[in-house]
Amino acid sequence: MKPNEQHIAEPGLVVLNITGGDEDTVRAVMAALEERWATSGVGPVRRDPGEPGVRARIYADVLRPGREAP
Repeated sequence: MKPNEQHIAEPGLVVLNITGGDEDTVRAVMAALEERWATSGVGPVRRDPGEPGVRARIYADVLRPGREAP
């Protein structure tokens, strides 16, 4: 799989592409990331015809704590 590169100008900001076997798994991963870091939230999950599994993208700021942090 060729990565879809995107430039992010600020340190600490990342784009994560998540691939999983089903929507529940991908949504659980996005929710866990949201608890750890400030993220764009649980977003849409897509299924590409002819490709196994489902995919989602989430944006995160790894320098800022998520909603569960003190």
